[in-house]
Amino acid sequence: MRVVEISQPGGPEVLTPAHRDVPQPGPGEVRIRVAHAGVNRPDALQRAGLYNPPPGASDLPGLEAAGEISARGEGVTDWAVGDQVCALLPGGGYAEEVVTPAAHCLPVPAGLSLKQAACLPETFFTVWSNVFQRGGLQACERFLVHGGSSGIGTTAIQLAHVMGARVFTTAGSEAKCAACRDLGAERAINYRDEDFVEVLRAQGGAHLILDMVGGDYLPRNVKALADEGRLVQIAFLQGPKVELNFAQVMLRRLTITGSTLRPQSDQAKAEIARALHERVWPLLDSGRIAPVMDREFPLEEAAAAHARMESSAHIGKIVLTVG
Repeated sequence: MRVVEISQPGGPEVLTPAHRDVPQPGPGEVRIRVAHAGVNRPDALQRAGLYNPPPGASDLPGLEAAGEISARGEGVTDWAVGDQVCALLPGGGYAEEVVTPAAHCLPVPAGLSLKQAACLPETFFTVWSNVFQRGGLQACERFLVHGGSSGIGTTAIQLAHVMGARVFTTAGSEAKCAACRDLGAERAINYRDEDFVEVLRAQGGAHLILDMVGGDYLPRNVKALADEGRLVQIAFLQGPKVELNFAQVMLRRLTITGSTLRPQSDQAKAEIARALHERVWPLLDSGRIAPVMDREFPLEEAAAAHARMESSAHIGKIVLTVG
């Protein structure tokens, strides 16, 4: 089968087309004939040598895909060969065939193409588990998500808005801010011109912040929180180390938490999938929310897809066309 592999740690140019044997599903697993694969920041971190796959996972990048089930492992009864699905993957999505636990698959929502469905798993698993399960976002609360025009951001804005929260976000251009407002953000803050801390403090502070920037955003996030507010950290684009005055955390009864998705157990991911199927998939089926797509690239042009993502010029998700 055709694949794209990481020839050595480095920039987008180290992504190299190659051929490998088709993987075989083990007990509880399915094999998917990939039509489209999503491109995500963790793929770039893995490519750079900064995010190793968990034990037993494919060394190929790619954490989400959509396509057709081509084989079932022992004990799989929920899916049949030929079913169209989208799935969270332990790795290996940059390939014509990929294996993943059957419990991490979800049906393609009504009215969505396989290309659109490939944009769903990584961001929706991440947002649902961190914003709603870990962060406990409630209706009418003030919610700030950084990077509102990213795949995570566009997903978080829509889900928080449809759940009744007041949504604030940051982005780096007026075009990106306008896209965020169109998705349901009450206020889109151009971080080049305005200070999100001042904007949120004028509103009484954020009840919940979802951040993937890190660096000097960490102390600024603490300042932007309302008393008893919650900060959920899911990535560190500007680095994980910073000086922080924890007296403010204590005095204002703040909660700082976070998670990464890939190292979690298969069971934990299966539970997130069940929650998504119950609470979020009906919103996708009805068209109340939808993935925001930026651009698609052929599998062999994965390097160009990574360059596009790392330029931060995109709005929404980037996908690879495989099948």
